[in-house]
Amino acid sequence: MANPDPQRSADLRSVIADFLKKRLDDKLEKIKGDDDEAIAQRRELQQQFVPSAWLADAARRVGQIQAVTHSLKPIHPDAKGTNLYVLPTDLPKQDVVGSHCLDGSFFGDVVGNAAALDVYKLLKVTYRDQSLLSMVISRDRDLFAALSDDPDQADAWISAFANLVMQRGRLSSHTLAKQLYWLAGPEADPHNDIDYHLLAPLYASSLAHHIYLAVNNHRFGEDVKEARQARRDGSYSELVLHDYPQLAIQNLGGTKPQNISQLNSERRGDNLLLASLPPIWKSSPVKPLLGSNSLFRRYERRPEVRRLVRLLLTFLASNPASTLETRDRRDVLINALIDELLQFAAEFRTLPPGWSNLSNCYLSVAEKHWLDPKGTAELARDLDRAIPTDSAERICSDFSNWLNAKLRDKLPVGDAEFLRWRNLLLAEIQLDDWEGSYDR
Repeated sequence: MANPDPQRSADLRSVIADFLKKRLDDKLEKIKGDDDEAIAQRRELQQQFVPSAWLADAARRVGQIQAVTHSLKPIHPDAKGTNLYVLPTDLPKQDVVGSHCLDGSFFGDVVGNAAALDVYKLLKVTYRDQSLLSMVISRDRDLFAALSDDPDQADAWISAFANLVMQRGRLSSHTLAKQLYWLAGPEADPHNDIDYHLLAPLYASSLAHHIYLAVNNHRFGEDVKEARQARRDGSYSELVLHDYPQLAIQNLGGTKPQNISQLNSERRGDNLLLASLPPIWKSSPVKPLLGSNSLFRRYERRPEVRRLVRLLLTFLASNPASTLETRDRRDVLINALIDELLQFAAEFRTLPPGWSNLSNCYLSVAEKHWLDPKGTAELARDLDRAIPTDSAERICSDFSNWLNAKLRDKLPVGDAEFLRWRNLLLAEIQLDDWEGSYDR
């Protein structure tokens, strides 16, 4: 091992001494009086908190606790089995939120005998943004020198403290732990038992604590109070408000949250449960399009259509460079408008067929046929008329004229744009037709 840095070792020794002094002072304050018993208690405490004595005792007691990032106790307080300590950076990246999203400043947790938690509190102490625990794991040479002048003694203590993050025994679950069968793989067959993996989920303690702190800051932070007051006053605020509807709190550990874990104790047992409910779809009932001679009069009132037209107009009015990227971005907005139009038409096809045959429906034949294909087909058969064959082309022309009219006040649109909008919509309608969703 290379020679240690004397200054850094001295600094680390001071960090440890300061930690022990603060804990000693807290305990001495609780001893009242100056009688012989009180004096004896103070003397005994002072002897216990001599660094060499305290570190030797801590190295002995550290086996009673375990550092974890994923723990079993929150699943069931009486469950006995494997807990894991896994750095977020060592986890595989996923497309969903998980512990892998945490960075190097994540909150480690500790489980085990609550009476030994003071050992972990020492190892959480930082020096130059690095915790003593991380130095223990990396077997920092300067920490060796800070702990003891005896290299063998320092090595024994470092090894004992390093066991804090090591897996204890064989991987195991428990009858009180939860288990679930998970269908694994894109080709997995739900009827084939061997395609299921048996999972024993653990509580992602580090992630839960990170979320708890973030949500509490969003709910009760000083900046949030100012922003909420601004909202009540109807005034402007640059701050963003976050709401968590139907937030629930699960209390773990009852009156002794420290029996679950250190982080659980810091949260007073509170663990947040975000609402995991399917959205409730709220929409007005679809009514026949009556009293209007164009479907686009109602289509253009849809909030998303108004928003998309505004975005398209703003983008094109900025005079972007004539590049492939510009054309692609423009077409993305046009296709979004087309999607809205197809959804608009699909909603009217959910109505009972024949609504377009009412006397106060003033839509064109093409629009009636496109929005109410079954009703117009039935009427055509009853009157021995031919079913229109050019409805799609007429709808596409009407859409292009409508869109050009929306843009013409600020942009020089003409035949080229008309053909582009028309062809984009026609391709989508034909695709729907091929898939059987449009019955002409």
